[in-house]
Amino acid sequence: MPISYLTDDDGVRIRVEGHDLPGRRCGPAGEGGHGDVHVGLQARGDPSDLLGVHPGDAAAALWSVECTVLAGPAGPDLRGRYVQGRPGGRFLYLSWGDVDAAGTFAMFRRAKLMLDAVDPTVLAAAIRAGTLVGRLGLTDAAGNPLCAAVRPPAITWSPGA
Repeated sequence: MPISYLTDDDGVRIRVEGHDLPGRRCGPAGEGGHGDVHVGLQARGDPSDLLGVHPGDAAAALWSVECTVLAGPAGPDLRGRYVQGRPGGRFLYLSWGDVDAAGTFAMFRRAKLMLDAVDPTVLAAAIRAGTLVGRLGLTDAAGNPLCAAVRPPAITWSPGA
């Protein structure tokens, strides 16, 4: 369904609200133990460029980024510093890592928040409202940091105010 009201100047804020963080210590299968787990939103093209790094035992984690919305052949195409992937397969990376005594973040896994899984009517409403909100738990079924491709129902997307 083409969205004809888009122009090259349209934008939307994406707000990711994470809850149920896994804690500072975990031992994902095959990876050994991790002792000072943190999570941040990764910038495109640079795994070391992270926004809003939160400790794994935080009560909640919040990230908010501005995106440009362009009309693409398959519908709205979100672009921005934190938006990864190709048109039709865009996503946000949440990077999990250990932080050492010097404050260096060493990534050990990532979660892909799949933007192509946002219902088109929800995305259209979010564009009109100016904000797209994703809410998700950040702990997997084994009690470790959430990883792999994340789509509904593991994440709930809605228009925000």
